[in-house]
Amino acid sequence: MTEAARIVAWRLRRPSLAPVRIALLAALAEGCGLFLASWFAQFSAVQGFSGWSGVMWSVMFVGWAVPLSASFSGYRLDRLLKPGQGGLPAAGAVCGAALVVEFVGGPGLVIVAGSLPAMIALRFGLAPAAGWAVEQGLTERRAVLVGGGEGAARLIRGLAERADNDIRICGIFDDRAGDRSPDAVLDVPKIGRFDDLVVFCRQAEIDMIIMTLPPEAETRIAALLTQFKVLPVPVHLSAFSRDYRFEDGPDGLSALLPASFRPERRLLKRAFDLSIASLLLVVLAPVLAIVAVLIRLDSPGPVFFRQVRHGFNDRPIRVWKFRSMYHDQADAAAMRVVVRGDPRVTRVGKFLRKSSLDELPQLFNVFGGTLSLVGPRPHAVAAQSSRQEAFDRIVDGYSARHRLPPGITGWAQVNGWRGEVDDPESLRARFAHDLFYIENWSLWFDLAILVRTPISLFDTRRAY
Repeated sequence: MTEAARIVAWRLRRPSLAPVRIALLAALAEGCGLFLASWFAQFSAVQGFSGWSGVMWSVMFVGWAVPLSASFSGYRLDRLLKPGQGGLPAAGAVCGAALVVEFVGGPGLVIVAGSLPAMIALRFGLAPAAGWAVEQGLTERRAVLVGGGEGAARLIRGLAERADNDIRICGIFDDRAGDRSPDAVLDVPKIGRFDDLVVFCRQAEIDMIIMTLPPEAETRIAALLTQFKVLPVPVHLSAFSRDYRFEDGPDGLSALLPASFRPERRLLKRAFDLSIASLLLVVLAPVLAIVAVLIRLDSPGPVFFRQVRHGFNDRPIRVWKFRSMYHDQADAAAMRVVVRGDPRVTRVGKFLRKSSLDELPQLFNVFGGTLSLVGPRPHAVAAQSSRQEAFDRIVDGYSARHRLPPGITGWAQVNGWRGEVDDPESLRARFAHDLFYIENWSLWFDLAILVRTPISLFDTRRAY
């Protein structure tokens, strides 16, 4: 990667503030405000007021008001910026929630009388905060262009003419030089070649790639798409967009490759991971303690073992495991695959590996955000099959499986593909299952895989 691309990637190492995150913060602030307003309204007006009953009615009220407002798009960024426009769905949600409380016998009329003024004040308070985030560029969608020259100039002008444009062009990548692709197009610099882009997008937080090549350059476009399909960001062709919005949704017709991990999906998956992992950690805490004691009694050395593996978007992460090998023979670089009857594995380690209990410390990785509960299993950076073949040589486009965060368990594992990779077909089967999971992800799919995981552990043919 060029020096210019490295500098830009370093500047963009933190993600932008996606509108869905602003919506979540706004919903949280409004929920807290409505809770306090409804509780004080009951405290002031309800005879025989009980603090705990007031809390109960306020929780019920907020539990209806916030989801109703969200269903009416009340937390959409454009509505947060305009209190008058965004206040209407919020007011409807407050009234609807109060009616529910009144219907079940609660002080709904008192609550709505105290909450409506608070909601209006909250909306006028949230508007400048949302406006500040927009003015500071925190909500911009970052894009890089593939191809310079006149196509890039046309796109940059088109974006500038849109009053509500939220796309910022961070650089141009092009193999050409001279008049066909100058060093800068309308002050946007060319920072690298086509081959630099994949490495760049793995170091920088980019929201989209826009190709400015003409549609008739079919061969070049197809070749580039083959390179870019390993990335989690959407790829658009500017010639397919008339309004330069480049929306990545059901109506995003300009997307040649869709995003695999949009911000709303990140939020849902993260909330799911934290809630389930918290429960699992409480339930499995005694098991973790017993395993730790057994490891210390079995052989000298630390209880835990850490290994660098591929994470989301091919970024290296450190994965925690219970140590299953003798400490002086541990293979942190994964240069030698563990095979059946491997003398490096301890007595306790054999049981841990067969039962997959050695993976339990990865719950701490889930809390740290480097792993998900469910996803493609993270392989070591220098992973090889038992035939000493590198994974990326066996499977073309192998890193495409990193378009979602890796997981403790996955679709491939519950279908029997875990343990040693002893032939190319076994790795190709895992890769195919991982791609199926990425393309069909949902919270229900994650839950189904988690339910099937304990059952799949009885199949120990490849676990040793």
